[in-house]
Amino acid sequence: MSGYGHGDEERTFAALPPARGAAFTRTWWGRAWLKALEDTALDGQQLKAGRRHARAGAVGAVSVRPGRITAVVKDRDGTSYRSDVLVREFSEEEWERLLDLAVDSAGHIAALLEREMPPHLVEDAAAAGLDLLPGIGDLDPECGCEAWDHCGHTAALCYQVARLIDEDPFVLLLMRGRGERTLLDQLQTRSASRAARGGSATDDTPGEETSGTAGGMPGVSADEAYAAEFLLPPLPAPPVVADAPGRPPSLDTETDPEPGIDPAALEFLASDAAARAHRMLLDALGSEPPAPPLTAAQDAVRLAVGSPAPWIAARLATGSGRTRAELDLATRAWRFGGAAALAVLEEEWTPDEEALVRAGARLAEAWEDDERPVLRRAGGRWTAVGAEAQLRLGEDGRWWPYLKSGARWTPAGPADRDPATALATALAADATGAAG
Repeated sequence: MSGYGHGDEERTFAALPPARGAAFTRTWWGRAWLKALEDTALDGQQLKAGRRHARAGAVGAVSVRPGRITAVVKDRDGTSYRSDVLVREFSEEEWERLLDLAVDSAGHIAALLEREMPPHLVEDAAAAGLDLLPGIGDLDPECGCEAWDHCGHTAALCYQVARLIDEDPFVLLLMRGRGERTLLDQLQTRSASRAARGGSATDDTPGEETSGTAGGMPGVSADEAYAAEFLLPPLPAPPVVADAPGRPPSLDTETDPEPGIDPAALEFLASDAAARAHRMLLDALGSEPPAPPLTAAQDAVRLAVGSPAPWIAARLATGSGRTRAELDLATRAWRFGGAAALAVLEEEWTPDEEALVRAGARLAEAWEDDERPVLRRAGGRWTAVGAEAQLRLGEDGRWWPYLKSGARWTPAGPADRDPATALATALAADATGAAG
């Protein structure tokens, strides 16, 4: 979903389809907007009505500009109302503080210039007295239904904005008064100016030039550093990685193998070793940390994912202590998430109770009362009563959707940090299986 409109200071987003039976938002920023909205609401009933309107797709195209969001919202009887929500804009002094805050943090400035909004920006801004998310009195409703406060129409508009923020968190800053292009231009200018001065905001003293490094420690001048260049040999150029791993040698020769040696199995392992070496080289030249080593049982599943010949798959199953059916199930899990997904399938652990309480609250708020599935919990596994759907919590804090197939629970999709999204995936898989 992308916004269109009248330049940097106004964006219009097309109407979104209904959002039934799933989590209303899916990103940290979208959920943070909803939490701020619900925490500061004065009328919970109007908020519930607004969420129902937004879920049903009753909100038309949304226009976002500094200080205002606007949309036409339909009632259930088809009556349309123009709804506006006025948003408190930041003052010039507040924007100066936010820009200084962003430039002072290497992480913030790098993320923003890459057109990403780091979640920690909210906490750091709040510490500087700036609330990016709406607080009490920040949202002022105006609606054609002539309600004196938030009505179901303006509440629906606020809920729909959460879905827009899901796609582009810069919408939040536009409401506060600055468009994305303007903001990034100002950040680049300020960052370049600070780099040219050779210091941060704390060492800018008018009429003085800074020298040395932070904290008054002695430094090395640029002239000295460049003059010493000839003392160090140049770094070698990084190796060029081939587009694909090389082909291993063929072991199909006229010489009989030694007893107990299977040439076909060796060719399979050599081909896999070449592919792994190619991936490891790519990882070494990239920024991703290396993956932890695999156990023999895990590596057998990884090898089986490549759909080897049936006799090789049978040997992998036997060697890893699994039946063929168990190996097939393990490879399905591996395709969704590697070793982490396999651990969720084959191992049980005792999760932190606080994490389960948070997950329960998230699941409770993701559905309307009449749509919410009934869940039965056993440790880190939640099973939907009356359905063949289940959630499993992994040790990395992600939730995995599962579907019952015959007597076995089967992975139904990739993991998600949001338990409601994972449960929606499992329920959708169950509904598809039932329809089939």
